[in-house]
Amino acid sequence: MSDPQAIWKELTLLDKPKLASLFEEKGRVEDWSQALDLPGGRIRFDWSKTHLDDAHGEAFAKLAKAMGFADKRRALFAGEVVNPTEERAAEHTAERGHGADEAVALADALHMRMRGLVEAIHAGAFGEVKHLIHVGIGGSALGPALALDALARDDAKVDVHVVSNVDGNALKAAFKACDPGTTMLAIASKTFTTIETMTNAQSVLDWMGEGGVSDPQGRVVALTANPEAALDWGVDETRILPFSDTVGGRYSVWSSIGFPVALALGWEGFAAMLEGAGAMDAHFREVDGLENLPLRAAFADLYYTHLRGSQTRAVFAYDERLRLLPDYLQQLEMESNGKRVTAEGKPVHGPTAPITWGGTGTDAQHAVFQLLHQGTHLVPVDFIASIAPGHDLDPAHHEILLMNCFAQGAALMAGKESDDEDLGGARAYPGDRPSATILCDALNPATLGALIAFHEHRTFASAVLLGINPFDQFGVELGKQIARAMEEDEGDFDASTSALLDAAGLG
Repeated sequence: MSDPQAIWKELTLLDKPKLASLFEEKGRVEDWSQALDLPGGRIRFDWSKTHLDDAHGEAFAKLAKAMGFADKRRALFAGEVVNPTEERAAEHTAERGHGADEAVALADALHMRMRGLVEAIHAGAFGEVKHLIHVGIGGSALGPALALDALARDDAKVDVHVVSNVDGNALKAAFKACDPGTTMLAIASKTFTTIETMTNAQSVLDWMGEGGVSDPQGRVVALTANPEAALDWGVDETRILPFSDTVGGRYSVWSSIGFPVALALGWEGFAAMLEGAGAMDAHFREVDGLENLPLRAAFADLYYTHLRGSQTRAVFAYDERLRLLPDYLQQLEMESNGKRVTAEGKPVHGPTAPITWGGTGTDAQHAVFQLLHQGTHLVPVDFIASIAPGHDLDPAHHEILLMNCFAQGAALMAGKESDDEDLGGARAYPGDRPSATILCDALNPATLGALIAFHEHRTFASAVLLGINPFDQFGVELGKQIARAMEEDEGDFDASTSALLDAAGLG
């Protein structure tokens, strides 16, 4: 097996051609674009406006082989331990039908349990249910919030409000929109001990009681990998929807954490999300080399962080329904790959995850694109759009939106010399700035499932190439430990922190 460090050195020595010169080569677009026919329709993945060329592609393919990518991918789908620090498998793909037989069977059984409860609520078993307040944090909230905002804007069977922030103002907004008498509560917590979530849950119960609901606990659904804790908290066993503890929070929307999505869309919509994600699983699992689209995206991500010094990656959804996608990807990518040691506990070689950020087109064009076009930072950009509009207004709306999306990628690459010598470089655009475009035929449950799964596998592939463990997240724990010490009036804090506690009346 080749030495990964030698391959990295080889990569640093390769020529770095400009995008304009790459497009002089015949077949550039055909070689670096690929369309997948998926259950929700075709998705086109265009990486031609990145600086990847054949030489870099071949070297990254050698790196993948040296890092044991094929075996680690096999281990992921086989349900083997791929999270060594916690000695766990990562079985979110089993929720979509791709994994060890026993894990897939368990996921199917738990899905049927969830389906039964969803259909019972729709059938009126809990009386009239117009609203659901879903409390969770991290992946327990970001996944449902993304799916609901993208897919349940019109004709939702139940109006769902996702609340993650422990700030009471977040709950007050949900209370204002809901009637206690027609509201149910979903508590999403893997351990059923997350302080922000449990604090919010208790406040929802109090609000229900104050609003005249005689048995607020009878309107609670628990989504958890710790059903015993939910039972102890007072949730009836029939309303506890478990999921496997091998499904991580940021990968959990496919499990019972997706309950609010199924409740809003109906089971058919949630099942379509699973089907779309499963189709992407099959592609990632079965295709090798540069034809493997998540792996190709990982090659580009590492090219820019390691070889071009890019510290960030921007994601712009030219579709209002995907406005929460950058937020979702922030957690997926930075919590997974924001590490400083390898899976063996050794210092990592070079940078790991870039800082993921972004926004919604065309709003972002009038806010941050100045830096992208003329700033001193090199920021690789992903554009995501849908050919079919999500509305029935004048087609001009969508035509303008798509033309703006495609124009931004073209402008970033081409640039433009200044046409006003008196202003020096103020009107000059350097160009040679990279972007990739993901263009869907339509945005629907299956398409969204495929898009999320694509990014999950992209993140996993990057982790393998870096030799890190993407499935733990110990970095989020220290701040929580210190917050608990403050609550219990324990610990010795620095002078600044002590002064802030005193100023807030908490010292």
